[in-house]
Amino acid sequence: MTTLTLLFTFFFLLMTLSSSTNPRNFTVELIHRDSPHSPLYNPQTTLTDRLNAAFLRSISRSRRFNNHQPQTDLQSGLIGAGGEFFMSITIGTPPMNVLAIADTGSDLTWVQCKPCQQCYKENGAIFDKTQSSTYKSVPCESHHCNALSTNERGCDESKNVCKYRYSYGDKSFTKGDVATETISIDSASGSPVSFPGTVFGCGYDNRGTFDETGSGIIGLGGGQLSLISQLGSSISNKFSYCLSHKSSTMNGTSVINLGTNSIPSGLNEASHVISTPLVEKEPQTYYYLTLEAISVGKTKIPYTGTSYYPNNDEGGSMKGNIIIDSGTTLTLLESGFYDNFGAAVEEAVTGAKRVSDPQGLLSHCFKSGSAEIGLPKITMHFTGADVKLSPLNAFVKVSEDMVCMSMIPTTEVAIYGNFAQMDFLVGYDLETRTVSFQRMDCSNTI
Repeated sequence: MTTLTLLFTFFFLLMTLSSSTNPRNFTVELIHRDSPHSPLYNPQTTLTDRLNAAFLRSISRSRRFNNHQPQTDLQSGLIGAGGEFFMSITIGTPPMNVLAIADTGSDLTWVQCKPCQQCYKENGAIFDKTQSSTYKSVPCESHHCNALSTNERGCDESKNVCKYRYSYGDKSFTKGDVATETISIDSASGSPVSFPGTVFGCGYDNRGTFDETGSGIIGLGGGQLSLISQLGSSISNKFSYCLSHKSSTMNGTSVINLGTNSIPSGLNEASHVISTPLVEKEPQTYYYLTLEAISVGKTKIPYTGTSYYPNNDEGGSMKGNIIIDSGTTLTLLESGFYDNFGAAVEEAVTGAKRVSDPQGLLSHCFKSGSAEIGLPKITMHFTGADVKLSPLNAFVKVSEDMVCMSMIPTTEVAIYGNFAQMDFLVGYDLETRTVSFQRMDCSNTI
């Protein structure tokens, strides 16, 4: 009996160890800020109003890159205070629900914390660290504290508590304590998945343009302190998202998938999965791709934009010349290239004439008479991956008789925005350092 008991105990421990170390797979719903499911939803605003607001957020977010100096707040890895998708998590023990912006352009996850010095108005409850049994401050000289850049970390020497400060492009900021806590993520396919000891920012001084419906930001960037990097091997260093073009209406659901099964296992013509290398560069927060050309119909135009953070070699580097970002709606392309690109699009559009955007935000708009507007096929040529866009990826209908390109020129960093990524499964394999694309209907992913 004793031998059987020992064998049973050993088997039980083995199974427990195996289940705790095996990679996990789960899917989480993303709520578009304009969706009826969103706490920001306003039924009084028109579709045009929502689009224009999203375009303005894109432009504001892109301005985060204006400063060329290497040691500035840009190093904090924050493009802008806003984003387009909410994600729900729980934090602490007992768990408290938090609704925050999911952001591939941020690293450190942070939430508002009591006691507040200055917190923005929040509709939900604010996390109280004194009520959680699993909250633990991070010491000043710890590995986690040193993962922050010198300009974004500080130290309360009297308590040996690491401090953080993140500034955003619109002058918003958050500052507070760096701590560890149990974060749980609700899976659409099962019970919540918990991750004890997750590093996050407990923000007690948060000011600016933050939405009162959100508790903070969930960092999904590539830096050491992002949620993705911390989950690491537990999700096999893989995640993906599928953004539905219907996600701003009641009919569509967008999701983020984490784990081995989040991206296709093989790249082949039958599955129509293509991939392109991720380029290693600073700051590590952002996901850099190399755009080699764009085709308008059969006309292929070489991309002339170089890296926004050029190497020391003359003329900079073509590698890593565009950032893929889920939080920016529009795609921003280098202005010199855009002149040729826009001219090719204008020549290829049929049944419409070029007009100005009434809002002055979009560069190339086309208005039809009675004829149907004919739009060219746009193909993005990344290194090793030709991504064929649908009209919904490259153009946006702003009125019954007018469409505009959802791509605009920039003299700053180039960004591959979320309109261009809609209805693709976009997979990030951080082991092989690749991003994959697979066309699918993202409204049916849950």
